Amino acid sequence: MRSSIARRAAVVGSAALLVLGPASTMAQAEPVPVEPQVSDQAAKLPAELVDALARDLQLSPDEYLEQSELGQKAAEFAKIARTQYPDAFAGTWLDKAGNAVVALADGDDKAAARTAAEDAGFTVTDVAQSERDLEQQASKLDQWLEGQPPAIADVVRGVAVDIVHNNLVLRADAAAGLQLPDFLTDARVIPMFTPQTLEPSTDLTPIAGPLPADAMLGGDAYGALGGGRGLRCSLGFNAIGASGEAVNITAGHCDPNKNAAGTPAASQAFNLTPTGPGPLLGSFAKTSLQNHDYSLLDIADGAEHRFENNGVRVPGAGPVHITGTADPVVGAPVCKSGLNTGFSCGVVTAVDQTVSVGNRMLTNGFATNICALQGDSGGAIVTGTLALGISSASNVGQYPHCLVAQAVTFVMGEGPELFATPIKTILGENPGLRVRTS
Repeated sequence: MRSSIARRAAVVGSAALLVLGPASTMAQAEPVPVEPQVSDQAAKLPAELVDALARDLQLSPDEYLEQSELGQKAAEFAKIARTQYPDAFAGTWLDKAGNAVVALADGDDKAAARTAAEDAGFTVTDVAQSERDLEQQASKLDQWLEGQPPAIADVVRGVAVDIVHNNLVLRADAAAGLQLPDFLTDARVIPMFTPQTLEPSTDLTPIAGPLPADAMLGGDAYGALGGGRGLRCSLGFNAIGASGEAVNITAGHCDPNKNAAGTPAASQAFNLTPTGPGPLLGSFAKTSLQNHDYSLLDIADGAEHRFENNGVRVPGAGPVHITGTADPVVGAPVCKSGLNTGFSCGVVTAVDQTVSVGNRMLTNGFATNICALQGDSGGAIVTGTLALGISSASNVGQYPHCLVAQAVTFVMGEGPELFATPIKTILGENPGLRVRTS
């Protein structure tokens, strides 16, 4: 088990907290004022998202949309560069000013890679190691750990390739006492957070009655009841299944009875309202916890019309309408919505990562510096108006407010971290599944 834990886990580490918890009531959205310099698309963003962008990223709506689009252009360039310029390509990201950067190491294809990057309008920076070199270092570290005694190997809880600093980052139980091999002398070592314990909700009992007319959107609250346990979570992206059925994509750890998913005994999901539990929404048709953290909610007969929309919002407020899907790119602006904290924004800090959460390994995920608290699990993460991922694990879920979480982690020399499952990974594992878009 110790070697699998060590394999390229994200800097979120094994201390990530699943963000389940109590619901909160959000105010009704106010219309977004249309300013002369604001584009038509930016003017359609909900007021709550605009406020979160200004508060968390100091970005205007137009800047947010422009940087999100640029991030996807960088992602497309990276896919091509990894194949065409493997000796030189060392990663791509958005810097703090919102510029797309392509890193290149010395190699036979460096000149051609530089020309391609500059022709695409990207800034080129020279680095010592290619992306392939860093990947090989990570593999070499894994091999080294295989031969170490548990007292050393078990200390390492996560490894990430840091393309911005062109090195590796390790999360460790006891950073001060860890002696790394010579080939990792430049690696950064960060102490991991203390694991937290979740407390399930015990007051979740569905009630009978007619379905409300209001639609259900990404970020809205729902309760999950199964196996005698109840959990509060946030809806993710509304989707259409392979057979044309209404589906919502949320987090796998929101299923309190995961082994029964897809059976008559599957956990049920029901509406959470400001006054308490509401009508049945559906049941957990599929739940994944190992490798990728997601669930597919099969919407109940009579409730389908409530999920036939492509919105993501603060519960009870105005939505942002999803127009497509995206790849995570380091430095790109992202925002999540959830029942507790509504919209909160940050940037992608790591991609293609693996993280240990308790006794589970989550692979191919991405990390952000977004604050997410208990109850935000399963909520939708967007970049621009594109679906990006599902909220999975946070290191600050135990705090009552994001301001408290930010203050405490700042004192510790860290910051909020939210780990997520990419939406494209989920779609790839479920042929025919597609996110609702406009």
